[in-house]
Amino acid sequence: MTSFVLPHEVHGDGAHQVFAVHGWFADRAAYAAVLPDLDRREFTYALVDLRGYGAAKDAAGAFSTAEAAADLVALADRLGWERFSVIGHSMGGAVAQRLLALAPARLRRIVGVSPVPASGLRLPADQWELFAGAAHRPDHRRAILDVTTGGRRPAAWLDRMVARSLAHSDAKAFRTWLDSWALEDFHAEVTGSRVPALAVTGALDPALSAALMRETWLRWYPQGALRELPAAGHYAMDETPLELLRTVEDFLRAEEVA
Repeated sequence: MTSFVLPHEVHGDGAHQVFAVHGWFADRAAYAAVLPDLDRREFTYALVDLRGYGAAKDAAGAFSTAEAAADLVALADRLGWERFSVIGHSMGGAVAQRLLALAPARLRRIVGVSPVPASGLRLPADQWELFAGAAHRPDHRRAILDVTTGGRRPAAWLDRMVARSLAHSDAKAFRTWLDSWALEDFHAEVTGSRVPALAVTGALDPALSAALMRETWLRWYPQGALRELPAAGHYAMDETPLELLRTVEDFLRAEEVA
């Protein structure tokens, strides 16, 4: 595999170093709404573009969660980060758990925001058709956004999110990523990990719900925790940024368990 440096931007200069990994629909701009209010004194955040997205839109690769985890370890080495935490949204939550499997001793804490479980996400045939078609169909992307936010978001927001997604992702990479995050099951590699692990879900998201996290995340991680945001769907960074940020940073700054 050729050497590749994930495009990234760094915010803050705190001692606790944190990767922020985006989901299937967005590049690192997924975290734009929380940027103004980050605790930059306690944390240093590195927001990354995975292969096929943003500044890495034209990058070659396998477009898999395992490859992304290896890319993050390489970036940590480049940044001089020995131990760090990771936040991952949706598909990025699966990447965070792959990182847990790859380099558990280097992780302080992990946070999944509406995270895809390490067991993948099996979809019924009609839903698979919807998701697979989203690579080239803007209306499919819009339908997914609408359903996963409880059908409560304005049309203009849905349109803006679709436009952002199309502009900042490569269609072929987007489709290939689906096979990785939805179909791959690596939960046996992380079950029993004692790294503190928080799952944050939105009550309006019918897919990656609190109920699913109780059946997966909380069963696998002895130091797992779950928080549900009542006013959020699948995109808490956009829907309830302040509530999300307070929840995540409170967890990250909690005392380490011996």
